[in-house]
Formats: sequence, structure tokens, C-alpha cells
Amino acid sequence: MNGPPPLPEAPAARSIERMRARLLVGAALFAVGFAGIALRLVDATVFGPEHAARDAPVFASSPQRADIVDRNGELLATTIPAHALYADARRIADPDAAALRLAALLPDIDLGATARRLASGESFVWIHRALTPREAYAVNSLGEPGLVLMPAERRIYPVSGLAAHALGFADPDNRGLAGVEARFDGRLRGEARKPLALSLDLRFQHVVHDELARAVARFSARGGAAVVLDADSAEVLAMVSLPTFDPNAVRPAGEEHARFNRAAHGVFEMGSTFKAFTVAMALDSGAVTLADGYDVSEPLRIGRFTIRDFHPENRWLSVPEIFIHSSNIGAARLALEGGAEAQRGFLARFGMLAPLPLELPEVGRPLVPTRWRESTVATVAFGHGIAVSPMHLSAAVAALVNGGVWRPPTMLARRGAPAAGRRAVDARTSHQMRQLFRIGVTDGTGGKADVPGYRVGGKTGTAEKTVDGRYDPDRLVSSFVAAFPMDAPRFVIFALIDEPQGIPETHGYATGGWTAAPAVGRIVGRIGPLAGIAPEFPVPEESVPEESVRNDGPGFIVSPDGAEIRLASY
Repeated sequence: MNGPPPLPEAPAARSIERMRARLLVGAALFAVGFAGIALRLVDATVFGPEHAARDAPVFASSPQRADIVDRNGELLATTIPAHALYADARRIADPDAAALRLAALLPDIDLGATARRLASGESFVWIHRALTPREAYAVNSLGEPGLVLMPAERRIYPVSGLAAHALGFADPDNRGLAGVEARFDGRLRGEARKPLALSLDLRFQHVVHDELARAVARFSARGGAAVVLDADSAEVLAMVSLPTFDPNAVRPAGEEHARFNRAAHGVFEMGSTFKAFTVAMALDSGAVTLADGYDVSEPLRIGRFTIRDFHPENRWLSVPEIFIHSSNIGAARLALEGGAEAQRGFLARFGMLAPLPLELPEVGRPLVPTRWRESTVATVAFGHGIAVSPMHLSAAVAALVNGGVWRPPTMLARRGAPAAGRRAVDARTSHQMRQLFRIGVTDGTGGKADVPGYRVGGKTGTAEKTVDGRYDPDRLVSSFVAAFPMDAPRFVIFALIDEPQGIPETHGYATGGWTAAPAVGRIVGRIGPLAGIAPEFPVPEESVPEESVRNDGPGFIVSPDGAEIRLASY
């Protein structure tokens, strides 16, 4: 007997079965999708960099580059963590769009060059070598799998362009390329992480940069240079070259003019500042005294050359008057009495004929005469026919005023006694030169550098540049070199203005006395208090025995033996 027929399937049961089937299919699809995503992530994050690494440069592990500080421990250069950005161009779907998005985040990259790199199809192309954390976060937020961030270091310069020519800069691979960064590259990259202490005083550097920039702007000059040296140790306390650059953002090209170090690398004909060495040579040799003099009433003719004075006095001038009136004729006569061998040897003792052993790669080589003729002796006497750097001149003047010992200038902080030097002139000659420098300010062409209470001494210089083998009177190099306090000098200051233009306030003049001397005076007035030097105001002597002196100028008197000068007024 057959059983009852099967009941028809309920509609609810059929629906449940269909839903179960759909869920199984959906789950399977999701599993396949997630598996694909997982494989893609593994490929992009593991295998992608592995593939790219075959063509990527190998980065050797090395300690972080050491800091650079000034003489007081103020930070000048340091290294911070950063990120480098490269791309696997094979994984960039739309190179142009990716380049546009990157350029919006990183304005210092080149849009066209970046687009070409991303379209190259190469597995490893650099995009940026040192991103800030903010930039790295923004790039990562793009979600572009072909862009890869990796740990890196970034050299930063907190003072920006303030000491750029002294510091130089380093590249993203931790190699110093200029300045002390290049000169001490091995020391800064070595295992010893001790900061490198420079001789610079950041306070002085700021003052000098500020005042030089003010002068360059006021006289619409092409550029400028300034140096402050410790008169005894020859430590470089400030060194400025304008225009300057930002070592935090060095461009590979187009900044050559700004990166050129006028203070140490540039060489210039210095004009009348060289008369200080001419007078010192004559005094040191014993051939003349301060009481001697020369007739400068007529131009001096040597062969086909005629030497004239810029502001002729047209009379007999004593040696101090030759200095304070900056007589070309008088300086030439002084030098000609000594002769070529004496002049060349004297300048060599002051380091003026060879590159300085300064701790920078950018050091200028003086341009010296190949043959030292009579005309050469005469023109070198007043600073033409020979070209030296501002650093050369500053170190030489330091020797003239510090007692007569020349020491090579240094970028490193020196502790304790000054380094050994060489005797350049006798101590007596140095004493006489200090007196002459002082009257060069009180009674001479350097009056605009005078700062009450600081007893500034100095000498102006103005030289014409050569263009196509001829001197151009419209293109000047104007300068002033000073020391203070003049009775016991602590600092030598030199400022040079490259191609200044005369202005109404200077009656159209662009010479050193009108352009560079005021800048030096302002520097003295600002760094004197920083150095703890209190201004002093000596009281003039009420009377001087007539038999002990002779009056050789409106503001000074010379002893009968020609060994001493006294200022008749302050």
C-alpha cells in the first residue's frame, strides 16, 4: 500500500534556500575581492620596493652630520630627520595628473621635469630628497601607490643667509659642497659628534650684515663685502658677502653671483688703503721719519705714466700729511725710495702675495705683477696694479696695529693665547701706524667713521675697475679699513662697496670716505657695546712745551725726532 503523496514545498522554505545560495555566492565574491586587494597591497608594499631597490642607490649608514656653532655656542647648522620621496614610475597610472598634484604640495619641484620622470617607466626615479614632516604627510595622503617615502636627513641653517658664505651648504647625500661644510666635511661626517665651533660671533655677524646691506642699498651698489677680525688672534668674528643666498634652498644654477664669496674669494685693487703699507715700509726701514716729507706740488711722471692726486694740495707734505690727505704722489715717492725688492718683500711678509691658509675652499689668489718695474712700484704704492681679497687686507692691517705680528686669519674659535705668527714690522713702527690711522679719521678722509669715545683709526680706499684693459672712472671699488680702540686695538673692520653710485647726500661722490667709512662707523658703534667696550673721552692736554714739538698739521703735532705724533685736539 502506497503512502500518502509528498506535500508540496512551502514557499518560505524555498525563499530560505535561495537566500542561502545568494549569501554563499556573495561571500565567495567578497573573499575573492579581499584576496585581490591583499595581494595588491603585498605587491605594492613588499615586492614593489624590492623591485625598485634593484635600481635605487645604496645609502650607507652613517652618523648624523655634526652641528656647527658660533664661538658662543649659538647654532648655525644642524641636521634633522626628514623623508626622501621617490617613485616607481611603472605604477603611476596618470603621470601628468600625479605631477600636478605633487607640484601643488611641493612648490619647489619642477612640474615638467617631474611629469617626465613619472612617465619614464623606470622603477626608481627621485622626486624630492628632503621633505619636511608636513610635506611627507601631505604626499602620503595622496594615496598614490607608485610614490614611496623613505627615511632621510635634512641639513638646516637656522640663520638662513646671514652666514651663508662662511657656512656653505651640504647636499642631500650628506656631503659638504661649499664653505666650512666642505672644508671640514670629514670632521662633520665622522664618528665624533662634537659640534664644530667657528670663530664667528653671531651678534657681530648680524650687525655687519645689517649695516653692509644698508650701505649697498643706499648707494645702489652691485654688492659688498665686510670682515671683522680679532686684531691679536686674527679670528674671523664676522664675514659678510652681498648679495647672499639661502643655504636652506640652494638652486643648482642661477645663483653664481650670490654664492660668490667677495670677502674671501674675490680679489680687488684696493686703492689708497695700500698707502698704509707704503708708509709703514718706509718707516720700518728707517729711511724716513714722521717729520720727513716730499714736494707733491707737481704730478709725478714715470715713463709714459703720470701720477696725480685726487684732491691735490700742491705743496710740500709731511709723511703724516701724505697719509691723511691720501696723496698718490707722496706714496709713490715713498715707495720709489725703497725700490721693487723692498716693496715686494714687505708685502710678502703680510701674506699679500699668496692665497691665505683660511679654512674655506673659496680663497682668492692675489693678482700680482709679473714684472716689478719702476712704474709698478709707484702704482702699487697707492693700491693699483695689485689685487687682494678683503680678508688679505684685514689680516695685514691687523699686523700693522697689533704690535707688528702677522697671523693667518682663521674660521675656527681659538682658545687661550693667539697662534704663533711672524714678525712683519717692528713694534715701534706698529705704534706709529696706530697714530697715523687715528689722525686718518680725526683729520683725514675717514672722518665719517669716527665714533665718539671709541678712538677709531682707519684709512679710506677708492679704486677704479678695469674694463677692456682700461680703468673706468664710473665703476669704483670703495672701501674703508679701521681698527679700534686705537691705543690698544681689539678689532679690525673692513668694508668694501662694489660699484657704488653717488647720491645727492654725498654730492655725487661714491668714494670710500663717503660710502664705506660711514658703514664702518655704524658697525663700531654697535659692536663696541656688545664687546663690553665702554666709550672713553680723554681730556686734551692744556699745553705742550714749544721746544718739544713741531706743528705739521691742523690737528696733530710731531716730535722733533719724528718718532711720535700727538693729536692737538680730540
